[in-house]
Amino acid sequence: MAIGAAVLAGPATGLAQQPPPDPRPGSGVTVQLNDDTAYQLGLVNKYVHGDSNVALAQCPGDGLKAPKSTTFSSPVLTVGKYDYGPLIGVPANVSAEVELKAGTAPGTYPLTVNCNGKSYTATFSVPPRQVSAVPSGGARAGDGSMAS
Repeated sequence: MAIGAAVLAGPATGLAQQPPPDPRPGSGVTVQLNDDTAYQLGLVNKYVHGDSNVALAQCPGDGLKAPKSTTFSSPVLTVGKYDYGPLIGVPANVSAEVELKAGTAPGTYPLTVNCNGKSYTATFSVPPRQVSAVPSGGARAGDGSMAS
């Protein structure tokens, strides 16, 4: 859960790109996938293959906590464990672990939060997967194949 732990640690001041506020005046609601960290930028609204991914939202509720009725949905994500409380360094008071559904093609998809009976949507991108296997006959780091 590298991203989840990094989200709790918070980004360095001035480095994080925060999501734009909801365009509806006075809503105060934001929704995004992942958050930039002090050591890695470019995570906001991008699915990261092979790592933990977290849906985040700011939903006005009871004090600092989002209402327990707050939910996330996306046609390509499975939503897991929710946490209804503020996060340090992230403009969010509800988060949930998410996983990409099998067979999802690279592209842009919606992430919706249902907050106080209203839906707010952001879009996120799913990049192509990186090649995970070394081609047959290819050099491998540390195996001595490049030694002379």
